[in-house]
Parts: sequence; C-alpha cells; structure tokens
Amino acid sequence: MLHLMRSIGQQPTSPAPDAPSGDASVETILTEVSSWIGELRCASMGRLVQGHVSLSHMHVLWLLQHHGSMTMSRLADLLDVSLSNATGIIDRMEEKGLIERVRVPDDRRLVLVRPGDAGMQALMQSETTKRERLRAVLGHLTAAERPVVLTALRSLRRALSAEVESEPPHKHHFADATH
Repeated sequence: MLHLMRSIGQQPTSPAPDAPSGDASVETILTEVSSWIGELRCASMGRLVQGHVSLSHMHVLWLLQHHGSMTMSRLADLLDVSLSNATGIIDRMEEKGLIERVRVPDDRRLVLVRPGDAGMQALMQSETTKRERLRAVLGHLTAAERPVVLTALRSLRRALSAEVESEPPHKHHFADATH
C-alpha cells in the first residue's frame, strides 16, 4: 500500500509536528487500519488472480459466504447489476467450478447459487494468504509488543460488538464448511 500511495503521489499520513507521538485520534487510527487492510487485500488477491479467479468472482463468493445460498435475483441486487449481467458472471463462475446452481427440492422452480468446490478453495486460499501475511507481520513484533496489540484488538472487537449490538448477529455461512 505504501508503494501504491507513493506511486500515485500520496504520502502516508503522519501526525502533525506539534502532535504528541502517541496521537490516537480516530482519523490517525483509520489511516493505519486502512493501510494494512489494503496490504492484506492485495496479498490475498495476487495469488487468486494468478489462479484465474477475478476480483468480481471473489466478490460473489464473499457475498455467498456472508449471506448464504441465494437466488440469482437477490445476487443481482447485491451486486447492483442487471439479472442478465449477474447470469453471465455466474455462468462463467460455474464453468470454473466456483459456484453451483441447485434447485430447491420443495420448489423446483427456485434455483439457488452457492459456492462450488473451487469457490470454497478460493475462499480458503484468500483467508490462508491473509493469515500467513499477518503471521509474518506479527513475527516482527517484540514479545513485549504482542500483548499490547492483543489488548488493542480485543478492545476493537468489543467496540465493534457494541456498534452492531442492535442488529441480529450474522453468520459467515460457508466459512467453516467442509466441502
């Protein structure tokens, strides 16, 4: 990300000269988090693109992972594309084994889209790559820094839980599935 920011003429944001070195403003935290999320995203997608899984295909897979199996019309709505465009995307994904179309036994007219074996593998590869990168990053921390980072991350998790407390919990439907 730092390379990208430099290549497009941006510099990473740093505290103002008169700001304390421990500046923890919301904007400073957002800048830091955005930077490392971008690095992880690039790392996880690089291998997938080499394996001929496009970003749009991963987007569909992430939607299915998050929301579970769904109809083509629902998927088109979430992608904000026409039904015919969504059908084209799903047709190409089905050819690669990334998704499967399945008929609902109780209503054979209803067809659901869900990740196929290759789609599950792509999702797992994306997560594995991110974990490997994070493991390497955490390896650069000292033994004294790790508990501080863990405490901060647990604080962020509590804050996130408080933010979404009023919403029903969501489940990543396929994240732990074995296919």
